[in-house]
Parts: sequence; structure tokens; C-alpha cells
Amino acid sequence: MQKRRLSFWEIWNLSFGFLGVQMGFALQNANASRILQIFGADVHELSWFWIVAPLTGLIVQPIIGHYSDKTWTRLGRRRPYFLVGAILASIGLILMPNSDMFTAYMPALWVGAGMLMIMDASFNVAMEPFRALVADVLPSDQRTLGFSVQTILIGVGAVIGSWLPYVLANWFGVANEAAVGEVPLNLLWSFFIGAAVLIGSILVTVTTTKEYSPEEMALIHAASGEEVEEEESSSLMNIFTDFAKMPDTMRQLAWVQFFSWFGLFGMWVFATPAIASHIYGLDITDTHSKGFQDAGDWVGILFGVYNAVSAVYAFFLPAIAKKVGRKKTHSISLVIGAIGLLSLYVLPDKNWLILSMVGVGIAWASILAMPYAILAGSIPARKMGVYMGIFNFFIVLPQILNALVGGPMVKYLYNDKPIFALVLSGVSFIIAALLVSRVKDVDDEAVASIDN
Repeated sequence: MQKRRLSFWEIWNLSFGFLGVQMGFALQNANASRILQIFGADVHELSWFWIVAPLTGLIVQPIIGHYSDKTWTRLGRRRPYFLVGAILASIGLILMPNSDMFTAYMPALWVGAGMLMIMDASFNVAMEPFRALVADVLPSDQRTLGFSVQTILIGVGAVIGSWLPYVLANWFGVANEAAVGEVPLNLLWSFFIGAAVLIGSILVTVTTTKEYSPEEMALIHAASGEEVEEEESSSLMNIFTDFAKMPDTMRQLAWVQFFSWFGLFGMWVFATPAIASHIYGLDITDTHSKGFQDAGDWVGILFGVYNAVSAVYAFFLPAIAKKVGRKKTHSISLVIGAIGLLSLYVLPDKNWLILSMVGVGIAWASILAMPYAILAGSIPARKMGVYMGIFNFFIVLPQILNALVGGPMVKYLYNDKPIFALVLSGVSFIIAALLVSRVKDVDDEAVASIDN
């Protein structure tokens, strides 16, 4: 028995739920700092509030991956997890911009930070089972296409989520100003719409995708000649054992992921204050003026641009990777992204920043596809979920580090100029690009040996 090759539209439906997940994630990334500043967060404290996001991912994703490997229900193995994650994330999307409703119980700022934690934990519950689902269902020669389609849908969802506040304010006249300490109406409606789309898109995947049963997977593994290890007890302690036994390719990719996501986190946290001060000329303490809200809306546009570029570039990733190899594709893409981030410092006005985001979008598309396509060929199929979860360690650990040092660096090293946090992100991308050369791509080497 072999895995069935899927049509393009079957692969599309397989990952369609990621559109909604990423729309909600984009609303969070583009607007969480802005909302926290509205509720009273100081720019130097922003990264500390954001630390709850990677911390929850560090804890949640390996556990979800472990249990999703062991789960089989009427809904399948992975689908129950991202359905529950979508419901919880939708609740967080509705409540975060309305955190001021709970001021009778605690400060709105702390409620907002709590909602950020709930949202990110829920997005983590949904994301890695989606990664594992692609690897579960698709044969190895369709995985690059599968992760690229996933990247396209991530890009589409992120564009909609990033642009929605600007579109509502500038095309439909929804107010982007509010009283001090209150979230503007365009942001409120954006988060409500994001919650609805998240639930709807997840249901498309749940209702249209069939997973292989444990019995079918056993037959597939036997037919492929894969060595079947003795079944082990379903203990969370196995996560630590699996961590110690991770494949060499995964260890090598860990450093690439570390520097890639250190750079991304810095961009997400400090983009709004950096652009508000460096491009709009606002004081670093200005968090309530119309100029600040305009800067926040423009950051949404810029984030939408890089996600739109990533969606388009993802269409070409399989062909490029086939021509030059996945490693070289990823390395070149990261360098282009680094140039985009470094250029933010020297470009003269807000419109030129769109060009910078083109480069970031190319890197983002590759970050979302290439490491996972390389990784999937190096890990045992029956541990796909837990290893995808463990792989997330190397995404969240650099974010935690950046969260701890990012704010103090802006204050003491950059002299209250957060634009330099984005410059550091560019440097981090360059380091990641250099480290790609150390990675062993098992699938690519196997194909090369067959060709020879």
C-alpha cells in the first residue's frame, strides 16, 4: 500500500484551514503591540509582554505533537487538535481588543496580555498538527508542493488580516481613532471578522480531508520498507527521549531556525514603534495620536505586502527548489529578506518601505516551507507530530531570547531608536543564510544518488 497522490485542489483543501489561522495570526502580529500600547504598555516593555507567546508555544506544541501522534478519533488524528485550537483562538481574537471591558477586575493591559497568551497558545495547538497533516497524507515527492501550497494560503490569510484595519478605515470609513485607552472601531471589527474566518476555514479542512488510519499507516510503512520500532508507552517523558534522539538534519536546521525567527520576532514586536518614530517622526512616547494610529495602519499594509509576496513566491518555490536544490533556495531567499530589513533604515518615506517588504516576503515564504520540506524527509513518519512540535523549540527559543533582551537593547543600546531592532533582524537573517550550507537534506541527496 502506498500513499495516494493528491490533486492540487485536494492539497489546497488539506491546508485551507491555515488561511484562517494565519489571518488571525497576522492580526495579532500587526496589531498586538499597538493594542498593548493603547492600553498603556511602554515601548521598552513590549517585548516582555510578547514573551508569553513563544513560552506557550514552547510548552504546547511538543505536547500537542506527542498526543496527536497517539490520537485516533472519529475526526482523525490531527483534525481534532486544530479544530479545538481554532475555537479557542477565535475567543481570544474577540476578547483581546475588548480587554477594557474587564477593568473592574484587573488593568486592561494585563487582560490584553492574557488574551495574547490565549491566542498564541491556541494558534500553536492548530499550527503544528497542520504541518504534521501534510507530512502524514502526502507522499514524499509531493511534500514540497504541499508545504508551498500551505505557504500560499498562509500568505493569502495574512494579507487579508494585515490589510483589514486599513481597508475598513480608508475604504469603508470605519473610525481608526478612539478615546485614550480604547481600541479604534476598525481594529475591533477586524478582530471579529478574523475570528469568523478562522472557524469557517478550519471547517473546510475538517470536512474535506481524509486521514490515514493507524492500520493504513502501518501497511504504508511496511510497503515502503521503513523499519518499524517497537511501540513505546504513551508518556510525555518520551518527548525528552525524542529530543535527545533527534536526527542530524533537525539539529542542523535548528540553528537556521534560531536566527531566522530571532529576526522575525524583532520585526513583529518593534515594527510599529520603529516606523512611527523613524518614518512618521513621532516621539517614542506617542501612542494615542492620529499619526500613531496611521502608522499602525500602515504597518498592517506593509505586513500585508510581505505576506502577499510570500504567497506569490510560494508558487515558484517547488520549481526553484527542483532546479537549484532546497538548501540553496532557502539561503538565497534569506539573503534577499535581510536586504529588505536592512533597507528600512535608509529608505526615505513610507511608500518606499513597500520595496523592503518585497524582500521580507521572499524570505518569509521560504522560512514557512523549505525547513519543513527538508525536515520531513529526515524524521520517522510515526513520530511526525512530536518532532514537528519539538522543531518548534527552535522557533520559540530565539523569540524568548529576543523578548528578554529586545526592550532593554532599544532603551540602552539603541538610545530609544527601535529602528535598530529591525536592522538587527536583517543581520540575523544573514547569519541564518550562512548556516543553511551545514544542513543535510536527506530527500535531495536521495534523489541525487538515484540520478547518478
